[in-house]
Amino acid sequence: MGTVHARSMDPLPMHGRDMGVHPDDMIEVQEAEQETKQEVLENKDVVVQHVNIEGLGRTKEDLLGYEISEVFHAKNLIDVMKKSHIARQKLLRLGIFKEVEVVIDTSDGADALPNGLDVTFEVTEMKRLTGSYNTMVGNNEGSMVLGVKLPNVFGRAEKLTFQFSYGTKETSYGLSFFKPQPGNFERNLALNLYKVTGQFPWSSLKETDRGVSTELNFPLWRTNHTLKWEGVWRELGCLARSASFAVREESGHTLKSALSHTMSIDTRNSAIFPKKGALLRINQELAGYTGGDASFLKEDFELQVNRRLVWDSVLSASLWGGCLLPIGGRPSSIADRFYLGGPTSVRGFGMYSIGPQSEGDYLGGEAYWAGGLHLYTPLPFRPGRAGFGDLFRTHFFLNAGNLCNLNYGEGPRAHLQRLAECIRWSYGAGIVLRLANIARLELNYCIPMGVQSGDRICDGVQFGAGIRFL
Repeated sequence: MGTVHARSMDPLPMHGRDMGVHPDDMIEVQEAEQETKQEVLENKDVVVQHVNIEGLGRTKEDLLGYEISEVFHAKNLIDVMKKSHIARQKLLRLGIFKEVEVVIDTSDGADALPNGLDVTFEVTEMKRLTGSYNTMVGNNEGSMVLGVKLPNVFGRAEKLTFQFSYGTKETSYGLSFFKPQPGNFERNLALNLYKVTGQFPWSSLKETDRGVSTELNFPLWRTNHTLKWEGVWRELGCLARSASFAVREESGHTLKSALSHTMSIDTRNSAIFPKKGALLRINQELAGYTGGDASFLKEDFELQVNRRLVWDSVLSASLWGGCLLPIGGRPSSIADRFYLGGPTSVRGFGMYSIGPQSEGDYLGGEAYWAGGLHLYTPLPFRPGRAGFGDLFRTHFFLNAGNLCNLNYGEGPRAHLQRLAECIRWSYGAGIVLRLANIARLELNYCIPMGVQSGDRICDGVQFGAGIRFL
């Protein structure tokens, strides 16, 4: 609960002759006081009379009232401590305080009740301007990130952030503004202005995006939702002179204006090494109805279920899928299609090297599915147990999937048949390393099967790094 101070409720020391009190009477008084204190500590009703916040500078007090209001509803000392801990976590979650400490004391003053308590939160605000330097790991790529942040810009947990990222495959910078709803941090609004340059060697493609987006995040029952609008000017070019004609044909400038909605339910105990729980994420994107020359409807989903077995082992099953439907007779863009293959999806195949291709360049597909089954176990003989060794897991896996284009003039049965043809699959084993709770590294020995003409394979040892794995 952080640092919680419960100041002494012992009576002041008294000495008989000076106070005119007999020593035996003094002992009786102390015992009575001790019994009263013990009763308060042990579930007797208490009343939280005052909740104070010390150390505020630019933060508006009305914002914090929502976060600490539950403390007033505590009924006993244990409840006060629990609700104070929850309030402290809420205050830290706002991202505007460097430190928050809690002091619980008996009430003082003329209005003090015998069972009254005062709770004080001692806070230290963050500086008006902070900088950061760190590295990030994405799906098989890494980058260096420099950032400047202005927390609590207007005093109600707003945040203005500028980031510059230089990576192995892309360089980007962006300016974002974040505004939470007072009393409901999960309900927030974000505005973004950005430029992103990415290189995609599997397609001999280079893409530069300049855009603006706004998104609203909010919880609804047990689900989390994101509504987003994005307007982006995309510049596509060839990464190499050897790029295929199909890639050259798609080079040039396009405008995309899209509305999207994402719904997720996540009951996992960990995003990287879950031992129990499930994840369901569904995303819909509609482009073209708010402008731009890209016009399509795109749907995709992700499902993961985890079950704990004996000897601290975990069985995990995952299923991904999606389809893209061009609208208005316009063909889909290489920048909007799905890609499959590599150490983060169907292992044993090259990065995004499954599906339609032209002269060695992979063009992506308008429909795909992928499934995975994993058995995670601790390292043999459990070295470094309850310490460094818990960052590692061994896993045995079976992956399968397919990526293709569909003829939407055909019926659903023909579509399913197409997706069931030419299934790529692989199996193997490896070691997984958890990096905090945001990313993981994998070193696997893979045996690819169902290889089709044009697929690139990685038969044997394959290394992967990323934040999202099948």
